[in-house]
Amino acid sequence: MHTPTKVGTGAIPLTGSLPADTFCPRARRFVLIAAILASALGFIDGSVLAIATPAIRVDLGASLAEAQWISNAYALTLSALILVGGAAGDRFGLRHSFVAGIVLFIAASLACALAPNPAMLIAFRAVQGIGAAIMVPGSLAIIAKAYPKKERGRAIGIWAAASALTTALGPVLGGFVLSVFGNGIWRAIFAINLPLGLISIYLLLAKIPADAPAEKRSLDLGGAALAILAFGALAYGLTSMSGDGEGLMSGPSIAAGAVLLVVFIVFERRRREPMIDLSLFRIGAFAGANVATFFLYFALSANLFYLPMLMIAGWGLSAAEVGFIFLPLSALMALLSGPVGQWSDRIGPRFPIASGSLVVALAFAGLALLAYWGIHSFWLGVFPLMALMGFGMALVVSPLSTAIMTAVEDKDTGAASGINNAVSRIGGLIAVAAMGSLAAWVYAGVLSTGAGTGLPGFGEPPPAGLAPGLDAARLAASDAAFAAVAAVTALLCLLSAITAWTTVSGERLPWVRDTANQQG
Repeated sequence: MHTPTKVGTGAIPLTGSLPADTFCPRARRFVLIAAILASALGFIDGSVLAIATPAIRVDLGASLAEAQWISNAYALTLSALILVGGAAGDRFGLRHSFVAGIVLFIAASLACALAPNPAMLIAFRAVQGIGAAIMVPGSLAIIAKAYPKKERGRAIGIWAAASALTTALGPVLGGFVLSVFGNGIWRAIFAINLPLGLISIYLLLAKIPADAPAEKRSLDLGGAALAILAFGALAYGLTSMSGDGEGLMSGPSIAAGAVLLVVFIVFERRRREPMIDLSLFRIGAFAGANVATFFLYFALSANLFYLPMLMIAGWGLSAAEVGFIFLPLSALMALLSGPVGQWSDRIGPRFPIASGSLVVALAFAGLALLAYWGIHSFWLGVFPLMALMGFGMALVVSPLSTAIMTAVEDKDTGAASGINNAVSRIGGLIAVAAMGSLAAWVYAGVLSTGAGTGLPGFGEPPPAGLAPGLDAARLAASDAAFAAVAAVTALLCLLSAITAWTTVSGERLPWVRDTANQQG
C-alpha cells in the first residue's frame, strides 16, 4: 500500500540540472500532463489496493502473510531504490529515465493483472516497485526543471492537487467497481495503468525534447541491494509470525536483517557517492524529524492497510462504501497543506508537527475504541475519525517538510528530502509486516479454538453458511485484532509528537524573521 501523496513530507529530490528554458511553454504543458498521468499510476494502484485486498484474497486464495507481501514487495523495492532512481535522472537524462520507469511500471502492472496465484503477484509487484522507484522521482523533477522559477510553484501545485484528487477518488471508484462486478474485477485495477501509461509515454516522446544527462553520477546499486536484503529480511521475519505454523524462521530472519542493516550502514559510510548521506543524521533536528516521520507513517500505513480489510471482510461492508475511506485524508491535506505551511513559517514547525501528531493519535485511539466496543458504523464512527486523522496529517505534512529542509545546508536539501521520503516508505513496509503479526496473534488468542475449526483467518471473508455462533466469535476476534493494531499506532503517534517537540525547532524561519525586520 502506498502512503498518501507526499508533496509535503520530504518531497522527491529535484534531480538533474536541466535549464528551464530547454522547454517552450507548449512543451511545458505536456510535461505537466505527462507527470500527472504517471503519478496517477502509482497513487491509484496504492490507494485502491487497500480496498481490493479482500477481493484478491478470495480470488487467489491468499493467506494474510501473502496479502502482506502483495503490499510489501512493492514497498520494499520502491523504498530501497527511490534514491537510486532519482540519481538515474542525472545519469541518463530526466526524460529517458522517466520513460523507462513508466514502461517498466506498466509492463509489471499488466503482469500483475494476469497473475495466476499469490506468489506470481508478489513477484510482479516487486518489479512494479522498481519501475516506480525510477518513475516517482522523475515526475516532480521533470516539472521542476521544465518550468522557470516564477512558474514552478504553480505547476507543482497543480501536480499536487491532481495527485490528491486521484488518491481520493481512486478508492471510491475502485470500491464501486468491486461492488458491482465482483471480486475478479480487481485485475482491472492494474490493467488501467496501460492506457494511462501509454498516453504519458507518447507525450514525453512526441511532444517533449530530450534533455542531456546532467552529470555522470554513480548509481549506488550495491547499497540498494543491501537495503533490499536488509529490509526484506526484517519484513519477512515480522510477516512470518503471522503466517501458518509457528514462525520458526522469524527469529533468524530478523537477526539476519539486523546484521545486513549494519553492513549497509558500514558500506554507505565508505562510499564516495553513497545512496544515503548518513552524516546528515548527526544533525539532531534532521534525525528527530525522520524518527517522527517513521513513527507517524508506520501508524498511518498500518491503519490504512488493515482497516479496510476489517470493514470489508470482518464487518461485511461493501467495497463501494469503504472506498470513501481515503476521501477526507486526501481532501483535507490538499485544502489545508498550503495555509498550514504558511502558519508553520510564522511560528516554526515544532508546534504544528507535534499537535498534528497528537490529533492523529486521538483518531487512531478512537478507531481502537470503536473496534473494542464492537461499533460497526462507517459513516457515524469510522468516517468522522478518518476526517480527524486527515486534519491531523494536514497539520503535519508541510511543516515536516520545512523541518527537514531547514535542518540541513542548502546544498543538502535534495538528499534530505529523498531520505525523508524513503524513511516514510520504510515505515509503511515495517508496519504492514509487524502489525499483521500482532493482528494474527490477537485474533487467534481471542478465538482460542485452534486451527481445526475451519474459521477464516483475520481479514479473510467468512465462508457461506457459517454458523451464527462461529460468525459472532470471528467478528469479535477481528474487532479485537484491529483494536490492538490501532492502539499501538496511537501510541506511536504520541511518540512522534514527543519526538518532534523535543528535537524540531520552535523558531520561525529565518526568511520570515528577515521579512518582519524589514517591515518593522
